[in-house]
Order: sequence, then C-alpha cells, then structure tokens
Amino acid sequence: MKRIERLDLDDARQLIAGATTKAEELGIPMCIAVVDESGFLIAFERMEGGKPLSTHLAQDKAFTAAVSFKTTADYNEICVPGNLTNGINGTLGGRFTTVGGGIPIKMEGVVVGAIGLSGGKPEQDIECAEAGIASLFAAMKG
Repeated sequence: MKRIERLDLDDARQLIAGATTKAEELGIPMCIAVVDESGFLIAFERMEGGKPLSTHLAQDKAFTAAVSFKTTADYNEICVPGNLTNGINGTLGGRFTTVGGGIPIKMEGVVVGAIGLSGGKPEQDIECAEAGIASLFAAMKG
C-alpha cells in the first residue's frame, strides 16, 4: 500500500495568504488556486477586482503544474514551433496551459500539490506564487 503526501486545507490557506500579501504589495488583484498532487482544487480565492478570465486560468495553471511536475513557465519556454513539445497545451481538454504562474510544490522531492495565480503579468503571477510557497515553508519551520 502506498501513502500519498498532499497539501491540506490549512496548507492551502497559508499559500493563499502568502500570495495575497505579495499581490497586495504589488497592487494587483489576483486569483489564486491551490490544488492537490492530482490537480484537484483544494482552495481558491478571487481578490476583489480579480479578472473573470483569471478565475479559470489560475486553476488551470495550478492543475498543469501539479500533473506535469513542472512550472507553467518551464513549458512556456519549450512549447515553441519546431520543438517536439509544441502543442502540449492542447491536451487534457485544453486545461494544460503554458502561461507562467503555476508552480508545483514539492516536499522531499515529491509533488504534493501546486499553486496557480493569474491577474498580473506572468512575471508578477510567478512572484506571488513564489511568495505563497515561501510563506508555507516558513510556517512549517516555525
């Protein structure tokens, strides 16, 4: 029998809190999604003023990062015409996205979930996702 490590609701809330703090610092209303290791939604928050499109995109970014074990930005870099990875974003019913802002969360080298943000430029989404992850790890140490 296998034991599966995954994020829980408290972890998701901590990720969202950390990402929200950074988004507020940047002055950008974000949509923030946290999923488990299989890409299923644990928690979601749409900050006041978050874009309607971003509600789905944040969830798709988190989903992609969880099921692929890579950041969505990693795929953005390699999914170009002429590259054999080009077109992967058409898989999984169109949920697979290459827009930066989705990051898998690993514990001891194992993906336990992912976070996805949407609302700013991809670089800002990534910055807020990284802040959420840093917040989670800080809380686990403290």
